[in-house]
Amino acid sequence: IYNIMNFAKPPAGEAALLSVDEAKTLFHEFGHALHGMLTDVTWPSVSGTSVSRDFVELPSQLYEHWLTVPAVLEKHALHVKTGKPMPKALLDKMLATRTFGAGFATVEFTASALIDMSYHARPDAPAEPLRFEAETLEKLHMPVTIAMRHRTPHFGHVFAGDGYSAGYYSYMWSEVLDADAFSAFEETGDAFNPKLAERLRKNIYAAGGSKDPEELYTAFRGKMPSPEAMMVKRGLV
Repeated sequence: IYNIMNFAKPPAGEAALLSVDEAKTLFHEFGHALHGMLTDVTWPSVSGTSVSRDFVELPSQLYEHWLTVPAVLEKHALHVKTGKPMPKALLDKMLATRTFGAGFATVEFTASALIDMSYHARPDAPAEPLRFEAETLEKLHMPVTIAMRHRTPHFGHVFAGDGYSAGYYSYMWSEVLDADAFSAFEETGDAFNPKLAERLRKNIYAAGGSKDPEELYTAFRGKMPSPEAMMVKRGLV
């Protein structure tokens, strides 16, 4: 299992630094790595990340949440010159920016996901894809002030042929899962709650595709997810 991160090489004699987005990507991809490393499943076809498309992003997106847990930040987010951890005031400002433009981002993503599914719901390919795109967006009452996140000519997921086709929505569904899953830890008041962490390891990271995702998630959480946690995470409530 490899995590290969193409971070920018620093100037000679200077420290290699990561932006917040790069650090988030590092945690995200390491969540995928854990999904593979912690598997208890024998057969490769259903072990590790070999799960359904709308379940594979849960372990990675969930792991992103620990990036900004204060106890974790105090260990890795140290000032390059002073060695001191990030001040709380700066952390609060950084976290507040995560919900900036959330409504815009949600609409542009949802539009792309719905266009993706619309293409695959047809019995045949549209003769004029861009006209089909425009007509579909009109039916959806897409705001004229917001564009799709990915327009059809460069929307690689639509016919990627690697499991993403008609599955662009899965990133948002996984966000429902990861927000609900992390809220389970928040409800205990301990981001490292050992009993909950063991249920997470056993039923999500170690189980792979050995059982139906609904069964696995319910075994971890005690219930199926609801969208409320995602709405809070995005700042939409």
